[in-house]
Amino acid sequence: MPTQRDDSDRIALLQGTLDLLILRVLLFGACHGQGIARAILRQSQEVFFVDHGSLYLALQRLEDADLISAEWGVSENNRRARFYTLTKKGRAQLNEKTTQWKRLAKAMEMVLSPSPEEA
Repeated sequence: MPTQRDDSDRIALLQGTLDLLILRVLLFGACHGQGIARAILRQSQEVFFVDHGSLYLALQRLEDADLISAEWGVSENNRRARFYTLTKKGRAQLNEKTTQWKRLAKAMEMVLSPSPEEA
């Protein structure tokens, strides 16, 4: 999945972040691995590039935890692929982790933004 963006512009995903991104993509319906990777890349404006090794390990981990389920199907280019779906437990995990990430992002913004004393 080559892009025009320089690799130095990309941001490494923190541990656990990939799981959250996958769950978020699956909120909108079933998707195969390649589609999930493309959705993350597109929705992050090409900042988050997910290599396939990391993606499929994360999908297996999420499936083992019953956060997603998988079924074989045929992709849009007529190839056999596993399609992943968010489970009820996965939806609850998505809500919980989204709330945590929003709190973290807000705290980071407060620390990184200059205070009136610094200006």
